[in-house]
Amino acid sequence: MMNRRFFVQGLSAAALAAKPVISLAEAIAGKQDPVRVGIIGPGSRGKELVRCFLRVPGVKFVAAADVYEPRFTELNQVCGYKVETHNDYRSLIDRKDLDAIVVASPLSYHSDHVIAALKSGRHVYGEKTMAFTVDETKEIVKVAESSKQFYQVGHQYRYAPWIRAGVEKVRNGEIGEVTHVFGYWHRNSDWRRPVPKPSLERLINWRLYNEYSLGLLAELGSHHIDVANWIFGEAPRSAMATGSVAEYHDGRENDDNVQAILSYSKGRRFVFSSMTNNAKMGDQLWVYGTKGSLNLTLEDALFYYEPKRAVEVPAAKGTVTQKGVTTGASYSAGGEMPYRGPGKKLEIPVAEDPTATACRAFIDCIRTGKKPVADARVGLGSALGVIVANQSLHEKREIEISSAV
Repeated sequence: MMNRRFFVQGLSAAALAAKPVISLAEAIAGKQDPVRVGIIGPGSRGKELVRCFLRVPGVKFVAAADVYEPRFTELNQVCGYKVETHNDYRSLIDRKDLDAIVVASPLSYHSDHVIAALKSGRHVYGEKTMAFTVDETKEIVKVAESSKQFYQVGHQYRYAPWIRAGVEKVRNGEIGEVTHVFGYWHRNSDWRRPVPKPSLERLINWRLYNEYSLGLLAELGSHHIDVANWIFGEAPRSAMATGSVAEYHDGRENDDNVQAILSYSKGRRFVFSSMTNNAKMGDQLWVYGTKGSLNLTLEDALFYYEPKRAVEVPAAKGTVTQKGVTTGASYSAGGEMPYRGPGKKLEIPVAEDPTATACRAFIDCIRTGKKPVADARVGLGSALGVIVANQSLHEKREIEISSAV
């Protein structure tokens, strides 16, 4: 059964329905504390975060930093007003009129931008994966935990009410002892963005290159690793991964498909698959326990329950032939097909996209003093899995993970 604290948090998240953008003056009139925000990296993901933050009353983006000028025009279109611009993130951080900074730059720059923003005395919402290297992730944790400001990582699954409720039921024993979590994120897309001229290839398609990105494990797998950590109650102990370029032989350095196995205590495993040329499985997680399973998607959560285990009886003497197979008398060809019933759905409404809920929660933390759910330690656990699994992929060996900070 859900405890009261979790239930209230779930209700709060579910109640954070989409709201229209309102002006700062309207927010002040409504006695909402205004929150002035700057963003480093208003690219594709950055603009989506801006859209989500602007659904929160009283939030205004006043400044943006990027090295690619066209993004400023696009940002102004999203906001509906002119945002002051900076070509160097340090000049944005030096401003005196910001309450919070959103970091949505390429992964290899996360550490520099997040640490500088925290040290400037601003609250920080930083996109996942938390950082590019193990040392960088641990440095962010140290800075964040020694700061008076809030640091929230963009692990929005932590804020989806149906995922929160599903995980809580699992942690309370709904499907018995969980031994495996399987994550899938399959797409049918080359993951490439159009480039106006060749010189901008690495700037726009940075996710495809090792210098800036940790590939599919970081961009997609980080969310699922975070859920596995959440369910198992710990960070992974070791990682083993593989991948290849199987479809898109276009000069990219990062693989277009990856498979990873992360190991936890007591023999538990997280298994991840991502491919970009077949979308059949889409984005989903399967949580397997001794009494049942949980299927999590960005739309719902469904429980399935195992039939009771057959009681083992001593094998009878002699043999039996069944469908041409000769074996001991205890053999049965039935029971090997999976249960295909409808499952038991958690009746929790989808109020809005989890990213919007996560952004709303960040602003609520600033206004109320509550600590973020997806804090530095949450980000650390997922980032370590991503970084070491990616290292394993390149070195073709299993690698142990140290989570000590």
